Amino acid sequence: MSVLFSPLTLRSLEIPNRIWMSPMCMYSAASEGPETGVPTDFHLTHLASRAAGGAGLVMVEATGIRPDGRISPWDLGLWNDRQQQAFTRVVEAIRAHGSVPAIQLAHAGRKASLDKPWLTDGPLPESEGGWRTVAPSPEPFTGLPVPHELTEAEIRQLVRDFADSAARASAAGFQVVELHGAHGYLIHSFLSPFANHRTDAYGGSFENRLRFPLEVVEAVREVWPADLPVFFRASATDWLTENPEDDREGWTAEDTVRLAKELQARGVDLMDVSTGGMARDARIPAGLGYQVPFAAQVRDATGLPTGAVGLIVHPDQAENVITSGQADAVLLGRELLRDPYWPHRAALALGADPHWPDQYAHAVVRRKR
Repeated sequence: MSVLFSPLTLRSLEIPNRIWMSPMCMYSAASEGPETGVPTDFHLTHLASRAAGGAGLVMVEATGIRPDGRISPWDLGLWNDRQQQAFTRVVEAIRAHGSVPAIQLAHAGRKASLDKPWLTDGPLPESEGGWRTVAPSPEPFTGLPVPHELTEAEIRQLVRDFADSAARASAAGFQVVELHGAHGYLIHSFLSPFANHRTDAYGGSFENRLRFPLEVVEAVREVWPADLPVFFRASATDWLTENPEDDREGWTAEDTVRLAKELQARGVDLMDVSTGGMARDARIPAGLGYQVPFAAQVRDATGLPTGAVGLIVHPDQAENVITSGQADAVLLGRELLRDPYWPHRAALALGADPHWPDQYAHAVVRRKR
């Protein structure tokens, strides 16, 4: 029996297997008018096909909690009734194929207001649909404009915005909500001393830098159903202190373990462990499974379930991540873009039952014969 295809239970939710779809921005929503941020037929097809492909959990891309929290004007959003209503059919389509519908809520902070990555991938001026970005400190990400430094009142409003979007996600039928605290976006930029240079209650000490992220978690956990899990995506390291030639101070793996303990105490059920995104010039030793050890470190030190990501491409590699106890699930991104049916193919390779949809199974069985 493949452990990769065994169920995982978090609170009352049973997720049918350990292969999950990572949140990946598609930059395909309307950028203006009443349909701004609303999931389209493309999103429905894109997400439902991964559910039909056998992913145990399908997570919607980073979804803005407010208009200026999106990475680009073409990102999904969840701050109004029209968006919430449209997400219900996405949820229904994912569940119809036996997968768990999840959504990642995000604010892009100083890395917001960008063009589509296949166009310029650069900052958009207000004349072209962009906006002034915000951050804990007026420190720009390399190549981007100087952001507005958030006031304490604005920070408190952002906490409410995260909670409001989480409540909408629950009303739309999502069974998992993930808070995006990685990749240099707003929550991560509060955590890391590389970007957070505040001297008030939200900056300076480790405890102060955790204040905003933990307030967000507490507010979301308060409105999210008690029997359903909350995930937190973290960048386990900024990849600065690992480089002996780099004397810049950043977020570290040891910091992530300390954060995980605080998240666990506040009702987070799984840490989705990624890395990087804070400094454009950080040296990242990418390779097969290069981020898995960070998920293992969190899991070993805290007992908090983890998800592993990053160049997990082979079925036996994914199986080993789970059987060796390095993580409780693997989240695939680009591999599922290339092959929506990767989970079914992995099941065949590992000797598990692929559970093809009825409409497809007949053709698969006939081919075997």
